[in-house]
Amino acid sequence: MSDVSLIKISGPDQTGITQAVTAILADYSVNVLDIGQAVIHNNLALGILAEIPDQADIKSCFNQLKETVEQLGMSIEFDAVSAVDYQHWIGEQGKPRHILTLLVRKVSAEHINAVTSLASQYGLNIDKITRLSGRVPLDSIEKSQACVEFSMRGELTDKIKVRRSLLELTNTLDMDIAYQEDDMFRRNRRLVVFDMDSTLIEAEVIDELAKAAGVGAAVSMITESAMQGEIDFDESFRRRVALLAGLKDSALQQVADGLQLTEGAETLISTLKTLGYKTAILSGGFSYFANKLRDKLGFDYVYANQLDIKDGVVTGEVVGDIVNGERKAELLKDIASRENIALEQVIAVGDGANDLPMLSVAGLGIAFRAKPIVKASARQSISTLGLDSIIYLLGISDRERIAAKNNKKR
Repeated sequence: MSDVSLIKISGPDQTGITQAVTAILADYSVNVLDIGQAVIHNNLALGILAEIPDQADIKSCFNQLKETVEQLGMSIEFDAVSAVDYQHWIGEQGKPRHILTLLVRKVSAEHINAVTSLASQYGLNIDKITRLSGRVPLDSIEKSQACVEFSMRGELTDKIKVRRSLLELTNTLDMDIAYQEDDMFRRNRRLVVFDMDSTLIEAEVIDELAKAAGVGAAVSMITESAMQGEIDFDESFRRRVALLAGLKDSALQQVADGLQLTEGAETLISTLKTLGYKTAILSGGFSYFANKLRDKLGFDYVYANQLDIKDGVVTGEVVGDIVNGERKAELLKDIASRENIALEQVIAVGDGANDLPMLSVAGLGIAFRAKPIVKASARQSISTLGLDSIIYLLGISDRERIAAKNNKKR
């Protein structure tokens, strides 16, 4: 085997470093077996795994490299790689790859230590660490968010146990950690479906309508039981709607005017539209409000329940079939089929027990600021940041998102 060396270069980042180094290696007919480069706070770290031909003058090659790099104010090291070590490196090829995404308001060493300790516990080797969030000024007073993505490899014998460990960590520290298999679908999603109440908007609309009807406490109790999965959704829904009987239809617009979008909703939907994603609202709430969101944000599909209104008054009945958990899952499959999209390419986002069926059939199911029973059952959970943090789970950085947005404006 030819000589193999790991060349490590570090120092102040500047234009032309990689070009200068590879120009010398090219003169000696060196093959590049692996290469990696990272820049942190204008400091560069460059690694090249080089195969140097037997006929090449390796001493002369390294001397030229050392002289060139030092003239640039940088340092260089050469580590010989044995045949055994090289074959071991080759043997690592093909191992399963995984992505752990850390979501937090501000990254601390404790957060990083928690993730890396978990990786070590399960025998995962970290190949790459990437900051996906933008740079945050030290004196920033805005609601910040940060994301660090860890690319890992290794065999996982019990993925359920890993997810349980992640959930325990998120309950201990003020952060979220998402785990995904690093397969071809991870950055190739094409459809995102959302629950509406307490997901796209901050409130449960039926509770707001109940307040306007003077039955707020009674309806809220039933709503909470339904979201916790304590009573059947259809039964709870009919009971709650019945309590709205006699409410004037003008109250719907009043409630709509007071609804607040969830943090990050507009950013997420506009980004998804820019990238060509199809989007849908699958709601156990009411079509009156879902249609307003469609008009405001540009959703492609909307399915929700229709309140029966006669002579300007809510009758306490629902028109047609109730959009319950099972119906949401069916609608997700139907939209995916209509758009010729594989289920693995679908993301579903919801907060309640009636969202679990659609979360389970989607390739990426996300429990967003969800009830405990939903967090425990869903494969992914986000509670710390806003809806736009879902962009990070696609492997998209703030820089890429902003660039895509600017390109669309041109």
